[in-house]
Amino acid sequence: MNRSATHSESGDRPIHLYGLRPDELRAWLEEKGEPGYRAAQLFDWMYKKRVTGVEAMTNLPKSLRALLRERTRLTTMEELTRQVSKKDGTTKFLFRLFDGSTVETVLMRHSYGNSVCVSTQVGCHMGCAFCASTLGGLVRNLTAGEMMEQVLACQRLLDAEGGRVSSVVLMGSGEPLENYEATVRFMDLVSAEEGLRIGQRHITVSTSGLVPAIRRLAKERRQITLAVSLHAPNDEVRGRLMPINRAYPIAKLLEACREYWEETGRRVTFEYALIGGVNDRLDQARELAGRLRGLPCHVNLIPVNYVPERRFERTPREQVQAFRKELERRGISCTVRREMGADIAAACGQLRAGHRMAEA
Repeated sequence: MNRSATHSESGDRPIHLYGLRPDELRAWLEEKGEPGYRAAQLFDWMYKKRVTGVEAMTNLPKSLRALLRERTRLTTMEELTRQVSKKDGTTKFLFRLFDGSTVETVLMRHSYGNSVCVSTQVGCHMGCAFCASTLGGLVRNLTAGEMMEQVLACQRLLDAEGGRVSSVVLMGSGEPLENYEATVRFMDLVSAEEGLRIGQRHITVSTSGLVPAIRRLAKERRQITLAVSLHAPNDEVRGRLMPINRAYPIAKLLEACREYWEETGRRVTFEYALIGGVNDRLDQARELAGRLRGLPCHVNLIPVNYVPERRFERTPREQVQAFRKELERRGISCTVRREMGADIAAACGQLRAGHRMAEA
């Protein structure tokens, strides 16, 4: 069995069941002398009934439940903190993982459905100047199973309300395409017919601009949405905000994005965090429109989140709208992201950073 499906690369750590595809679980059961059809029963308990322990799986033989207790783990994280926005119901979780690391997950409630913002790494080392996730650097990659547990924790909360997770955005802490194998495995798991059946068109992967990984993803021709953190119209400004621009400047990045469009037929979303006095002038909007002209894309303008350690100023609301209108006048599809969970510090990394400071 593919060892990347296990909870850890060390052979003595229990297998994380949420990291297994149906065929892998079937193969593991058969290897242990169990009939393959038990895999379907297990998946039903895991993803349909959404139990949190094997003891609840009452149609499995006691001997199999004993084997599962000994050799596998179902849940591997515990909830430390939950914050709920009084403004819009956005719910932010802080989870402790098996090794004591912490990670954030956000459930956002929209008029068109419920979306979960998933973290893919503990921390981040991309060093973007406006982001709280990178404070403290990268600790480790998350496994696909740990990503899946984040979604299921939100789904269990929605179960009590008669709701369901309708979309997933990999925009939490970390760079998803740096943790490529686990990210792709997670996408396969979350869209599996035996699982939560969240279609690929309802999955968004955000990247700071890892050009080789974008090209690799393009070749796979998945029907996901690719969201690229651009945040500047030129290399001078982007280089100050995002260290990755030194390795992959804007021209190379846009070339990879065009390749993604050509391979998948999916337009690219460009994330653009507006920072007062840095990247929000109208001449910069015109420069941005010129760079993106001819590339099927959408620009998502984001008034920058306040991070105490960063001291960036937010662009005034009227300037945000003027920037949007300037892009639209020049033929660029554009929206301003609705602010979610502002009263609970729902920006990536803020809850975890606060927890780390409290423990220091």
